[in-house]
Amino acid sequence: MAKIIILDGAVENPGDLSWEPLAALGELTVYDYTAPADVVARIGDAPLILTNKTVISAEVMAACPNLRYIGVLATGYNVVDIAEAKKRGIVVTNVPAYSTPTVAQFTMALLLEIALRVGHHSRVVHEGKWSACRDFAFWDYPLMELAGKTFGIVGYGSIGKAVAKLAASFGMKVLAYSRHGAEDFHTELDELYAKSDIVSLHCPLTAENAGMINRDTIAKMKDGVIILNTARGGLINEADLREALLSGKVYAAASDVTCREPINADSPLLGLDNMIITPHIAWAATEARQRLMDVATDNVRQYLAGNMQNNVAG
Repeated sequence: MAKIIILDGAVENPGDLSWEPLAALGELTVYDYTAPADVVARIGDAPLILTNKTVISAEVMAACPNLRYIGVLATGYNVVDIAEAKKRGIVVTNVPAYSTPTVAQFTMALLLEIALRVGHHSRVVHEGKWSACRDFAFWDYPLMELAGKTFGIVGYGSIGKAVAKLAASFGMKVLAYSRHGAEDFHTELDELYAKSDIVSLHCPLTAENAGMINRDTIAKMKDGVIILNTARGGLINEADLREALLSGKVYAAASDVTCREPINADSPLLGLDNMIITPHIAWAATEARQRLMDVATDNVRQYLAGNMQNNVAG
């Protein structure tokens, strides 16, 4: 049986899922994490490896001549030197669209938290603030109704389309921008900025769009805009967003991703009452991780059977 090495399985499976279906396909070794200095030694002579965030560089491939298959436990595959893999005839697979329902759901959870501050109000009830209140109800944040708002989506792939459906179900008007055209709600990016009450990011990070949310683009937006990011932290200039949050130009923002992950202790986004930050968990619902594992296993199964599935290095 072929050796199969998982270099960093802990985030995908902290213990609540089973690797057994993958183990049935070969001699499986699972490492929770692998430091860069240990990558080559841990791969050894294994022909098949799986990685989530462990970088597989050209140097790693050169040092592991038996390597024939790299399975990425994610949709994005920027951790692998694809050009080098193609040159060496190494198959690289990914897991597309496994997280679409949960990321769309999480996007709306972020927006609802800004609109209603459910977590905050529950916390202050437990702290005794409602018990001490004269009236039958109290709130210490403005409460916002979403119906009638304009929801702008930047990036109209599977997640953007799923978010559009949810936004429309709340009675919001949807605008969408994609480099490839957003057939249902397409508008140009500057128009989306100008008209949207909420701007939500769902595009991949590229050299061209890094820092696309910055002082200049925020200036094009409505006063009091809400910004959501469940895509990539590098899409936002964090210092510029902080400035806009402090000035009130941006009413509030919520992000599941940051420029550096884990977040730097001195990040400009920390310590702001109108900035919600979650630790890159929009993808991590149990059901989504099970889908990821199922597809990653089937990718290996198909490869061993001589078929190609989700090969991004073809």
